[in-house]
Amino acid sequence: MKILITAFEPFGGEKVNPALEAMKLLPDKIGNFQILKLELPTIFYKSIEKVWQYIDEYKPDAVISLGQAGGRACISIERVAINVDDASIADNDGNLPIDQPIFEDGENAYFSNLPIKNMVEAIKKAGIPARISNTAGTYVCNHVMYGVLYKLHKENLNIKAGFIHVPFMPEQVVDKPEKPSMSLENIVKAIEVACNVLA
Repeated sequence: MKILITAFEPFGGEKVNPALEAMKLLPDKIGNFQILKLELPTIFYKSIEKVWQYIDEYKPDAVISLGQAGGRACISIERVAINVDDASIADNDGNLPIDQPIFEDGENAYFSNLPIKNMVEAIKKAGIPARISNTAGTYVCNHVMYGVLYKLHKENLNIKAGFIHVPFMPEQVVDKPEKPSMSLENIVKAIEVACNVLA
């Protein structure tokens, strides 16, 4: 049994991405699951292509994508991805799509098929703030969540998939004291708990 965890490189002028740092620290096994790790470029379409290649090659039982949501105070497990790219900042390749569909032949939205409520409850039981989020935004995070679920839908693949947003780490908000943050230790623990719920 395999869970593919993906996380993005830093973007938007940040030197680190807490999602990526957390992914690197995850153990190689959680419960009876082997953990596969994949760093993604914060680039529209290139990110989706990379995940698709990995899914085809390694055939994971689940895909959990991670992303940074600076400004959010808790672990946010996303419910839905929408068929829109609408960037307020350029991606790491300079792309700035405005009101563009991700895939012309895709549904308006795809829902996560992860046990999102159970995951939130388990993370809260572990003493870490968590909630279900009903918007993954319209940047590369939503783009990848949508792209993975689009593939599963189109190819009728029996794979669980969804997205988890994590807050800034404390060192990222030294000069942004109004922004909430969470320790890397707690971010890693929350992701492990979420994987355990699947296991």
